[in-house]
Amino acid sequence: MNGPAPPAERSGEGWPGRAAAPLDEVDRAIIAELLRDGRMSVRTLAEHVHISRASAYARLTRLIDDGVITGFTAEIAPAKAGLGTSAYVSVTIEQNSWRQVSARLREIAYVEHFAMVGGDYDILVLVRTPDNAALRHMVLERIQDIPGVRATRTWLVFDEARGRGAEWGKGPG
Repeated sequence: MNGPAPPAERSGEGWPGRAAAPLDEVDRAIIAELLRDGRMSVRTLAEHVHISRASAYARLTRLIDDGVITGFTAEIAPAKAGLGTSAYVSVTIEQNSWRQVSARLREIAYVEHFAMVGGDYDILVLVRTPDNAALRHMVLERIQDIPGVRATRTWLVFDEARGRGAEWGKGPG
């Protein structure tokens, strides 16, 4: 290739098989602390990871600018917030309709998360609704009405728990 790589290629974003730059021990410690308490000040963060406030601010800015940290949010107890029905909806779509279907899914209320997956289904959607009637409306009249959607299958969630996730305070491996 002649000349500099396009910006997306330099950052690894958008190019299959390109991994992000590795995180060092301090970056991982910053992520671990923010996952534990995303509301902590930069000063407190610096104290917890044993670096200067200026270094913590610079690293946090870099992690945000690099897209490693994509935002800060509150964790909500869905049932206590009025969303008593949760379900996973698998979606089968027409070939090459991922972009259009994903754009429409982003617009539907109660869709909390969705991912393109490999296997018997194409998309797995996590939905949280106030009740079964709202879930029925969302699946049968919103998701199934999206052009490109061929079929859906719904699994009610009876209980859920968080796993450990990655151990960000430690190095890879």
